[in-house]
Amino acid sequence: MKIYGDIISPFVRMSLVCAHEAGLGDKVALAETKVSPVDPNSSLVAVAPLGKIPVLVTDHGHAVYDSRVIMEYLCHVAGNSTLIPDDGVKRFRVLTLQALAQGMGDASVGYRYETGVRPKELQWEGWISRQRTRVQASLDDLDKNWSTTLAEVNVGSIAVAVVLDYIDYRMPDWAWREGRKNLAAFHDGFSKRPSMTKNPLPPK
Repeated sequence: MKIYGDIISPFVRMSLVCAHEAGLGDKVALAETKVSPVDPNSSLVAVAPLGKIPVLVTDHGHAVYDSRVIMEYLCHVAGNSTLIPDDGVKRFRVLTLQALAQGMGDASVGYRYETGVRPKELQWEGWISRQRTRVQASLDDLDKNWSTTLAEVNVGSIAVAVVLDYIDYRMPDWAWREGRKNLAAFHDGFSKRPSMTKNPLPPK
């Protein structure tokens, strides 16, 4: 199987980390694919019409996207019911955590595009501020209310760890650890997992 994308993208990286945690690390390869917020990648569009990363192409040649669907597909292929539990209560708690991390990732990537890619004269300050407040609120909620679920290895904790790495990589000045000792402790431990270290972010 191949995952098309750029490992700097938190959505690509969480898919790769999930593959390792599901026991499929040696069966999934990253196909480096660059995308732009304005210019379509014609090769990627030929595989998936949205032209967004990540895209997983299965051993049968089928395209699977986005990261949430890819992670569920990987768990299905691996027969793994730990990363996405079968039990209803646990399942939807984990999926909600994953959704929170995904939303935090969307806001962080959006902030990065607006401040780092969009021309300064076209930037929308109100929109930039809203993305930042979304992330800050998510970080506070993760620190206060999610320690139990974060203590487990699941698609939610994977997504959170990867997005926190992305924030460190792209917006280190946010200093998200300040006042959030529970979340910082989670990240410090999870970052040492082989699934994370085998899928590292590139040097700046």
